[in-house]
Amino acid sequence: MSAPSPTIRIQRRPSVIALAGVPSPATLKRRVAKMLGHLQLEKSEVSILLTDDREIRILNRDYRGFDKPTDVLSFSMREGEGARFAGDLLGDLVLSIQTARRQAREAKRPLLDEATMLLAHGLLHLLGWDHRTKEEDARMRKATDALCVAAGGPPLMELGGVDAAGRSRAIPRIAGKSPAGRAARAPKPRPTRR
Repeated sequence: MSAPSPTIRIQRRPSVIALAGVPSPATLKRRVAKMLGHLQLEKSEVSILLTDDREIRILNRDYRGFDKPTDVLSFSMREGEGARFAGDLLGDLVLSIQTARRQAREAKRPLLDEATMLLAHGLLHLLGWDHRTKEEDARMRKATDALCVAAGGPPLMELGGVDAAGRSRAIPRIAGKSPAGRAARAPKPRPTRR
């Protein structure tokens, strides 16, 4: 019997399909599947929308009150009145490829690595992680790096090193738990900010 695998749906807007150098949906699916495996969430489901600055700006305005583009938004199904019905459904991630491309260029790194980092960060938001304080931010950066490494990418934030199996020494496993050890539940969607 084969191990369970996550359900990952990726949709690309036409404005993204037309861009050169955008990581393929298959590549992103593989990376997200490895992250979910690291989180021990192999049976989970997540949807990802690859879009442009125009659309993410509208979503950011409508759901967060910020009338500007951002890099990633997380919409958790594990919060609110319907959370008890979510089952293995984690939620939706919306990634602006235009913003990710700009950030990758500024940081002098490949777009795939930037997109991997943003998806890792967004997944943590789906699970209830946040970065409102310096302590939360430090823990979330380490967790994001651990997921990037698990996905086959480099650590891009503040990784405290990895063991021989490629797992973060900073956070051995983060399966469905927030940093305080509480059952994960994500707050309102929020953008990734470093």
